[in-house]
Amino acid sequence: MYDSAMPTEPFRELGKFVLVVGAILVVIGALMISGVKMPFRLGHLPGDIAYQGRHGSFYFPIVTCIVLSVALTLILWIINAFRH
Repeated sequence: MYDSAMPTEPFRELGKFVLVVGAILVVIGALMISGVKMPFRLGHLPGDIAYQGRHGSFYFPIVTCIVLSVALTLILWIINAFRH
């Protein structure tokens, strides 16, 4: 038999997930807009690799990648802690 309450549960979980992702995007967008006022700029942190040659340049933001990875890991860990 078809249970009408069953299909709404996955949609409810999906809705919660979309709201959390949306809130995170709002926070990230606000930080990017006010990025000039911050004491550091992502992408230009000390430790990022930059090489300027005569015929080209190379830039790899290794420290920025590490900072973003740690921040996103903490955010997802907190979200997962509240889900259980």
